[in-house]
Order: sequence, then structure tokens, then C-alpha cells
Amino acid sequence: MSQPLPNVYQQIVARYPQIAEAHDQMAAAVEQVGPLDAKACALIKIGISVGAGLESAVRSHVRRAAAAGASRDEIVQAIFLGMNTVGFPRTVAAWSWAQVQFERDDRHASDVRTS
Repeated sequence: MSQPLPNVYQQIVARYPQIAEAHDQMAAAVEQVGPLDAKACALIKIGISVGAGLESAVRSHVRRAAAAGASRDEIVQAIFLGMNTVGFPRTVAAWSWAQVQFERDDRHASDVRTS
């Protein structure tokens, strides 16, 4: 079972549905343009998000990578691959954001099992 979308995203969708729809269409088109599967796309997007220092994007793509079948070790490797390029502090920050998402995923899975 997938997690609900982040509240801020839900608020944007509710207030600006045309923008959200255009964003979703662009994302789908870009992912379909080449041979990469959903797992590879999500792992690459983790790296891009780390480089840009975007916490919510890192967490979002960690969720998506896991949903596409990426292991936690693969996700952590995607984060660490940027270390020599973006630096140790940014990489550690991204790793900590992923840990927060892993904990949320664990809680969500536990909640689903008990309901």
C-alpha cells in the first residue's frame, strides 16, 4: 500500500490543479522518453535531489525508488555516489533525510499491518 502524498503537494493540487496536472504530465513524459525503468529513474532523481540540496525531493524519490523495488542499500549508494561532487556535508544531510523517510516507511508499514 502506498503512502499518502505529502500535505504540501495535496494543497498545491487542490489550489492549482492545472499546474499539478501539467507537472505530472511532464514527469511522465520525461520518464517515458528513454529505456530507464522506474527504479533507475528514481535512483537518478535521488542523486539530482542530493546535488540540489532538496530535502523533500530526496524523501520523495527515496519513497519512489523503494516502491519501484530499490533496496535501502541501493538508495544509500545513490546518495553516496555524489559525495565527491557535492561534498561530505550535503551527502550526510541527504543520508539523514533518507533515514527519516525509512523510519516513516517502517511506521506506515506497521500501521498498515495492524489495521
